[in-house]
Amino acid sequence: MKMIKNQTFDEERALYGSRDILAKDCAFDGPADGESAFKECENIEAEHCFFNLRYPFWHDHGLKIRNSRMTELCRAALWYSDHIEITDTKLHGIKALRECSKVKMKGCDIISPEFGWSVHDIKMDNCTVESEYFMMRSDRLYFRNVKMTGKYSFQYIEDSVFDNCVFDTKDAFWHAQNVMVRNSVVKGEYLAWYCENVTFENCRIIGTQPLCYCKGLKLINCEMVDTDLAFERSQVEAEITTPVISIKNPLAGHITVPSVGEVIRDIDGADGTVSICQRKTKNACA
Repeated sequence: MKMIKNQTFDEERALYGSRDILAKDCAFDGPADGESAFKECENIEAEHCFFNLRYPFWHDHGLKIRNSRMTELCRAALWYSDHIEITDTKLHGIKALRECSKVKMKGCDIISPEFGWSVHDIKMDNCTVESEYFMMRSDRLYFRNVKMTGKYSFQYIEDSVFDNCVFDTKDAFWHAQNVMVRNSVVKGEYLAWYCENVTFENCRIIGTQPLCYCKGLKLINCEMVDTDLAFERSQVEAEITTPVISIKNPLAGHITVPSVGEVIRDIDGADGTVSICQRKTKNACA
């Protein structure tokens, strides 16, 4: 592997089509304002590098990016690329990851609206995120110890697992399919409407009008805080361990809860059952 060290590149397509390159302590910045530094490359590593220009990694195969920084001017940093590893790196430009596959991220700080659209097979561990429309239309996500804030996350995702995460996000998991969320906190309004085959296990769910219009929804040993008008028109099996303000028109299934302020039934066909079960007397449900 050829090493390029302590250099600055600002021209258009500075390293276009390169193979087997390690860029170390380099800067992609300057008055020429050139784009697409590593376009159409293969087996590229970047370590302690500074990216301040647009579109550095497009159509690349085999990328390792470590201890680097992508500024807010580094727009659309990684597109149409595969077999990517990013560790201990700041990704602060809009649309930083899109149409990519086989991605591993660890210890990264992401501030990037519209991050992660149409990504396939991504593992994210110990990362922090600020984003809007985060990971839309992506599949095979495995997230562990990820903290995320922002609106409209995880919409239309499929076949994904989230473990020990904290999400503060409005309209999350809309239209999601085949998703498991475990040991996590999910805070926000209108959680997971129109989802299918989504399970929350040992989770804390916070916010108004969650989990409506769902199919195959499961809640296992979950807390619900400040939740009202929950489960409207959903098919749901739920074991809830905290009081709920109100439940509205569950279509099918069975919900157990220690107490509920109001169960609203004002449409035909809302046949889901609601049982009041104290945890110490689980066999005595009303």
